[in-house]
Amino acid sequence: MTRDNHEFTALYIKLYFDEDVSRKIMVNLRNRGYNVLHACEAEMLEKEDHEQLEFAIGQGRTVVTHNRDDFKELHKQYLDSERGHYGIIIAKRRRDNEIVIAKLLDLLNKVTASEIKSQLRYL
Repeated sequence: MTRDNHEFTALYIKLYFDEDVSRKIMVNLRNRGYNVLHACEAEMLEKEDHEQLEFAIGQGRTVVTHNRDDFKELHKQYLDSERGHYGIIIAKRRRDNEIVIAKLLDLLNKVTASEIKSQLRYL
């Protein structure tokens, strides 16, 4: 039995980092083969949080952010209005990027793109 490309893309989470997330984390994950886009590459710097989420939805990407309060509220608004998204991962801001990387890798190795849809996860 063969799988089409859509089925494969549903397995692997494509990430979108908002501008608060270190580009060093992005580079590290890319070097490991993960599909990561940063807000600076997408020309989304200084955009509102709802614009960041809408952009990620348009790209089929899960948002990674340090902005807990605003994205928690956006997630609630989407659920209340029965709109979906491709997931939001809120990473606690840490001095050591390696901790964030390790926690992201752990999640990426356990959760598929299908499983994280419309979910809010904390690292």
